[in-house]
Amino acid sequence: MQQLCKDRVVVITGAGRGLGREYALEFARQGAKVVVNDLGASPDGTSNSDGPAQQVVEEIRALGAMAVANNDDVADWDGAGRMIQTAIREFGALDVLVNNAAILRDRMLVNMEVEDWDAVIRVHLRGTFVPMRHASAYWRDESKAGRQRQARVINTSSSAGLFGNIGQTCYGAAKAGIACMSNVAAMELGRYGVTVNTIYPSGTTRHTEHLIKSGRLNPAVNAVDGFDALDPANVAPLIAWLGSAQSGDITGRVFGSRGGRITVAEGWHAGPHIDKPGRWDAAELGALVPDLVRRAAPNATLDGIIPAAA
Repeated sequence: MQQLCKDRVVVITGAGRGLGREYALEFARQGAKVVVNDLGASPDGTSNSDGPAQQVVEEIRALGAMAVANNDDVADWDGAGRMIQTAIREFGALDVLVNNAAILRDRMLVNMEVEDWDAVIRVHLRGTFVPMRHASAYWRDESKAGRQRQARVINTSSSAGLFGNIGQTCYGAAKAGIACMSNVAAMELGRYGVTVNTIYPSGTTRHTEHLIKSGRLNPAVNAVDGFDALDPANVAPLIAWLGSAQSGDITGRVFGSRGGRITVAEGWHAGPHIDKPGRWDAAELGALVPDLVRRAAPNATLDGIIPAAA
């Protein structure tokens, strides 16, 4: 079997459970050497354990592949630096960074505490920026030394961040920020041989069970007998391919993955407009803006689907 990531060195955050675990196992099957990062946190980030990361390491070693555990906090500047250095120290290099670590503290806006906002923004947005910042400095130095790598960053957004979801103000804001940050990073890091792409995955994890139970996340996509469309392992092949040398022409993109479906999201773009040769008077707009909105496409649902016109 062809191994797409043979001898590539991969760091995956939040890899002790759920989607991250499946990514780590798939990279290992594809020949990569993996740093499995996980604090072993509870879904809301209030308690930690080093057990999950080590368990995944043992699973990878049972496959005959190489892996080490790392329990650093991805949002801590020094901790994220140690995580990146773990890859370089243990395996001699870094080729791929997958930012996947997450916590969840869903609240309606009127009930949200500022501590919940700060915690979620810290883990998701800062916890994506800080590892990427350390990794990009390494790749810049490698490029300047004449050793430019075919490096890859894969960041994690969410349907809630791209399309919005009730009760996820802080989570959606963080995930939207990640998508934008990733596109900017793609523009900046290409000169060093680095591609940056984003994934908004769908799978049954501790963070999505409530969406499935409520019916807001519909599992019936490409469903066939015996196939679990929300098995998180379904997302892993796309992540591994994006981390491979084959994906070098793809950067600054946002991919959805659910079941057997892979989607390229189409981002914000300018729609219908009105013009006049000068400044508008506010009183003029009442007769114009409602029609302008009617001519624009409606906002997408949580599934990323634009509803049909009534």
